[in-house]
Order: sequence, then C-alpha cells, then structure tokens
Amino acid sequence: MAAFELLNESEKPRHHPFLIGVSGGTASGKSTVCAKIMELLGQNKVDRHQRKVAIISQDSFYKILTPEQKAKALRGQYNFDHPEAFDTELMYQTLKDIVEGRVVEIPTYDFVTHSRLPESITFYPADVVLFEGILVFYPLKVREMFHMKLFVDTDSDVRLSRRVLRDVNRGRDLEQILTQYTTFVKPAFEEFCLPTKKYADVIIPRGVDNMVAINLIVQHIQDILNGDLCKWQRASISGRGFKRAVSEQGNLQNGIANPPGKRILLEPSSRPH
Repeated sequence: MAAFELLNESEKPRHHPFLIGVSGGTASGKSTVCAKIMELLGQNKVDRHQRKVAIISQDSFYKILTPEQKAKALRGQYNFDHPEAFDTELMYQTLKDIVEGRVVEIPTYDFVTHSRLPESITFYPADVVLFEGILVFYPLKVREMFHMKLFVDTDSDVRLSRRVLRDVNRGRDLEQILTQYTTFVKPAFEEFCLPTKKYADVIIPRGVDNMVAINLIVQHIQDILNGDLCKWQRASISGRGFKRAVSEQGNLQNGIANPPGKRILLEPSSRPH
C-alpha cells in the first residue's frame, strides 16, 4: 500500500514555471527592476512557500575560487564579469530543475570575502521565476530556457557611479574599484554582455524609472498568474509573441504602427549601453 501511495506521489504533475531572464550591464538596475515587478504584483511580502513570483540572481552561481584566485580577487585583479567566472553547469542544472518544478538549493555568495558560503537557500516552485544577471543570455543552453528575455539598458555613466557607491559600501578602495572597472568590467561588458542585448524580447531603457515598460511587463505576468499562460503559448506558436503584444499596446498609446515583428524599445535610449 505504501509503495502504491509513493508511486502516485511521484506521478503527480509537477509545477512548470514561466521563466524570465533579466540581463543588463553591471549596476544597470536589474535587481531593482525585478524587485519593482515583485512589489507591483504584491509578491514582495508573501511567504516564500506561498509566493507565485520569485527572483534568483546569477551572482549566486559564481565559481568557488582557488586560493590564488581569491588572493587576486581581494586585490581587485580577478575578472568577475567574464563568462568563466560563473559555474554555468550548476546554473543550467538548477534552472532545469526549477523549470521541471523541483525544489532546489540555491548557493549563497559573500561578495566581501569572494566565497561561496556553506549555507544554501531552499527555492520552492513558483508560477513565474525572474532570473537576473549580467550574462544570463550568454550561454546558449541557458538562454534557450527563457520564455521571455528582458534587457535593462542604463547609461554607462550612471552604471559606473552606482558601481562605485556599491563597492565602497562593501569596504573596497576607490582606486581599486576604478582600476577593476576599466581593466575588467567595461571591456567584459562590451565583449560579452552588450552583444546579448540582441536576444532580448523587450529592452528597458533607464531601468526602474521606465514605468511604462515595467507596467506592461507586470500586466503580462499578471495574465500568466490569472491562467492565461496557454493563450501566451498559442500566441508564440502563431508568431504573435510578447514583443508583438507589447508593440501593439505601445501603438495604442502612441498611434504609431511598428513594422511586423520589429522589437520595440519602450522608450528611446540615448546611448548604446
């Protein structure tokens, strides 16, 4: 009898979430955009066991450094913005398990000591999962898992100022921060992150200040939470994906017809990154 009950339990259909990738340069406002989406959906104060929308950061998947690499990191001489800095296999397997509706353990990372902590965070299935990070679109097998891809496009000077303030608050020396930025962060952004912008379904200039874009995305997520995921899937099959839906909503406001299939910039961007 017990074996029969166990078999039934294992055969129960798992919860398959809608996976959204959120990319952009360092300090572009990715996590702030995700937090605002959670807030507008009323999910930021919900118990994690009952939460319908959840956020995961790519930063949790930094590789465990060797003693030599950690010494470099403490001197600001390790490139954390390079694809090789991330444990792509662990990241992919974790996302795969999440998409299949499994409970997973998310690593935790200490940015002060540049170490993966022994404690992990238990992640429970959710209807919508936001996965944010500078290079979430770079590995092909990870990029192909996303049902929707967003790129937060913020002015480079704004990003630099935010980066400096953030790292100073983490106890780092200003000269070291600026040297690391010019040596590693900026070149890596231009080589690895910026080229992935072309994969985005929606580009969000100015990050959380662009409430037009965020409200449209929140409405789309709300439709999914209300049970309209099948409608979205049918739309994708027929070539009418989210970027066309957003484009048409933008046309209603602006009275401008976009060419069929053209990706929309919800507000004009003054600079390329």
